[in-house]
Amino acid sequence: MLFRNLEYDWQDMNRRTFLKTSGAGACWLAAPGLRGAEPNSTADEAELLSRAKEQIEKHRKGDGVIVVRDASGKPIANAILKLEQTRHQFLFGCNFFMFGRIRDPEREEEYRRRFASLLNYATLGFYWPYYEPERGKPIYDYTDKVTAWCREHGITCKGHPLVWDYADPKWLPQDFAEIRALSNARVREIVERFHGRIDIWDVVNEPTHLGRFKTRTGERAMAMGAVPYTAEALKIARAANPRALLLVNDYRTDPPFQQILEELREDGKLLFDAIGIQSHMHGGGWPLRKIWDVCSGPRAEKGRWAATTPEGEAAQAEYVPKFYTMLFAHPAVEALTWWDFADEGAWQGAAAGWLRKDMSPKPAYERLMKLLKDEWWTKAESRTNQHGEAAIRAFFGAHRVTAQLSDGRTSTKEIIWKRDQPNRREVSVN
Repeated sequence: MLFRNLEYDWQDMNRRTFLKTSGAGACWLAAPGLRGAEPNSTADEAELLSRAKEQIEKHRKGDGVIVVRDASGKPIANAILKLEQTRHQFLFGCNFFMFGRIRDPEREEEYRRRFASLLNYATLGFYWPYYEPERGKPIYDYTDKVTAWCREHGITCKGHPLVWDYADPKWLPQDFAEIRALSNARVREIVERFHGRIDIWDVVNEPTHLGRFKTRTGERAMAMGAVPYTAEALKIARAANPRALLLVNDYRTDPPFQQILEELREDGKLLFDAIGIQSHMHGGGWPLRKIWDVCSGPRAEKGRWAATTPEGEAAQAEYVPKFYTMLFAHPAVEALTWWDFADEGAWQGAAAGWLRKDMSPKPAYERLMKLLKDEWWTKAESRTNQHGEAAIRAFFGAHRVTAQLSDGRTSTKEIIWKRDQPNRREVSVN
């Protein structure tokens, strides 16, 4: 499925939530209309999932009309319409850091194949020490290859992160003014260079906890202050690509993060478009009710590592579909990135991937495939009325529609079903 020119209106996603998660876990829920049984009970979980499915029907699908006409524009009655989804508007993704870095060619190919089969969203790494190990020589050639492959396979790319104080390049100078100039130039150059290929950016990562890594970039950030430091990077990225979707990403959802977000304004307008919420859950899944609270009214949570066991895979397979159901149901969430896609090269060696190191799928991968490409995937058939119209309800995203006339003639067209917009599409049959 090739969608090289698919373009969504990212401005529709202002101030919505991008959620990045690591491990087998979830969030919490407590919003109007979702309260009921005792929190975290079996009955509560069943009720939450039931209500979440109703919310998915409400927020992730829309009604519309497809009109079939002949070459002269005359409506054609009694035409059979078949609609099949080819891509979600919602972004389901993982980091894609192992692209081109798996030594065994067969496992590398399997890694790519399984990624493209399931997902439409890839996070690419831009960590300064590794992206520019030698001053003035960033690894642009590598990113060019990844973005080209993603474009060929209809996968949207996000860059992560442009600014983060966790580590310094070995060559970084001592002077704060020089560090600031180099960082700003890096943001500008990268965003400009990948304009049109990467239009979603985690511009600043974890601005709530500056200085904890004892780096020169962190000391420079602390000297500036969290808000000026973050605002400067956002404004530079905005100037480099005015159409980009800019995020501030953090693992905290408590008042300090909220305060920073509120202060990131210029002339009353927010400097960012969306927020990224990390939710590391290697110690086990959050209660389902927490998911909604993180999206609607944040809480802070600490986790711990969990061991890798066959039982862990089974627990992951049971939990991940529930986690995705809760988040897909929340209208504030526009994208979900799982960390990592495979256990090979996973962050801190965590067995959080959906693929084992040999690239065989874990049960969670198969469960998600059924969810994303079956249960949440439009396959509809209808017939036009005397006005050449057929009413359709479909998930938002790209679809392939085929109109077949009684004499056997057919016409196929790619269409996009959009959220918050009237969906009236036409198919012409010559």
